Amino acid sequence: MQYSKIVMDHFKNPHNQGVIKNADGVGETGNPMCGDMMKVYIKVKDDKIIDIKFETLGCAAAIACSSILTDMAKGQPLEKAKNISKADIVKKLGNLPTSKIHCSVLAHEALAEAIYNYQSKVIN
Repeated sequence: MQYSKIVMDHFKNPHNQGVIKNADGVGETGNPMCGDMMKVYIKVKDDKIIDIKFETLGCAAAIACSSILTDMAKGQPLEKAKNISKADIVKKLGNLPTSKIHCSVLAHEALAEAIYNYQSKVIN
């Protein structure tokens, strides 16, 4: 399996890895078929993601997708971050093998869950 240099860099040196204590929103997703698990934590101020971290248990592609997603979402308004698609993630990584595209879907879903989790607390 051939990964791009960008994927390998994010796998070997992941950005924003870790936990945010007292996060404003947390999203968790996984794929029971491959075993990948992702958790995304967000801190929000004035409707913008001011901090974002992730914990991922999975393959190189799963870690790279989580890492690049956090780079893409940090500093963005919630609505813009929510619209980061799996295609955006794959493009930013310089492509992924077809068998690993599901990792970008998981990353997108984890962020969407974290935003939903935050917004459901704010509305209630």
